[in-house]
Amino acid sequence: MSWILEKKQKNHKKKTWRFVLISFRVLLLSIIIFFGYQLIGTYNVLESLDKSKDTILIEEQENEALKPAIWEGTERVSILLMGGDNRGLKKNQARSDSMLVVTIDPTTKKAHLMSVLRDTYVEIEGHGKGRINTALALGGPTLAMKTIGDLLGLDIQYYVYTDFEGFKSLIDVIGGIDFYVEKNMDYTDKTDGNQYDIHLRKGQQMLDGDKALQYVRFRHDAMSDFTRTERQRNLLLVVAEKLKSDWNLLRMKQILESVAPYIQTNLNIPDMLKLAKLGVESHIAGSAQVPPMELIKGTSVKGASVLSVQDNEKLREFVQELVGQDK
Repeated sequence: MSWILEKKQKNHKKKTWRFVLISFRVLLLSIIIFFGYQLIGTYNVLESLDKSKDTILIEEQENEALKPAIWEGTERVSILLMGGDNRGLKKNQARSDSMLVVTIDPTTKKAHLMSVLRDTYVEIEGHGKGRINTALALGGPTLAMKTIGDLLGLDIQYYVYTDFEGFKSLIDVIGGIDFYVEKNMDYTDKTDGNQYDIHLRKGQQMLDGDKALQYVRFRHDAMSDFTRTERQRNLLLVVAEKLKSDWNLLRMKQILESVAPYIQTNLNIPDMLKLAKLGVESHIAGSAQVPPMELIKGTSVKGASVLSVQDNEKLREFVQELVGQDK
């Protein structure tokens, strides 16, 4: 009888191991299918980003002399992030309401974030002097990159442009952000039937896309655009960290699908993938407003208030000191 019992036990063990093995194979296959689906889907979305979008109001104006240097992957790379208010505008009228430059050193893995004051009065190649945020409308993204790059002493290789809805969509798809609003903020905007009114209360809270947009748009206080650009940097740093979380990395296909209709960029797929890898590996080592307060002066040009740069060379030195920081 004992040998019958032993045989039954052996058969049971074989069935158990067979079940475990099959389960493992099914699980492994499911994982492969999931990541394959995410990978192929992500690639397809990335491929669509360089196609024109009906919702985007800017058009690249070809100018070989202005084109940025090609990024080889080993030297510093800089990306111009532009946010625009497209309401009521026709094609190619959009100005960059918000401008931020992300610059990353692939060797040190240090990233720095700079917000550019939109009223900075600069030389715009081929158009004389004007507010820096008008370069986009005058000559497209390439001229905007060239103008801001010349001001900061940086080679800006890439741009990403989005509007209000693109920003809101990004915040919503990552599940909002837990953020501290430093004061009550109220502003009534009758455009579009008060769709973009600002009503925020002070305190730690979860900001969805609509409330996050209210926060980064608010500038109706004593320091106006100076405090607004600081708020934008602070919020984007939180967004960047949340995007690097394991959960959102796994959901990159869904995130890209959500924002793709609202984004225009000159990034190609290989560079998107290289930058994505570099972004995950890098850390934010510092951020600042440019030009800094000590290097600007308010003035009036043809009745309009602008900010003139007091010393362009000192501004470039300031930028170089900033990108050498590691906070």
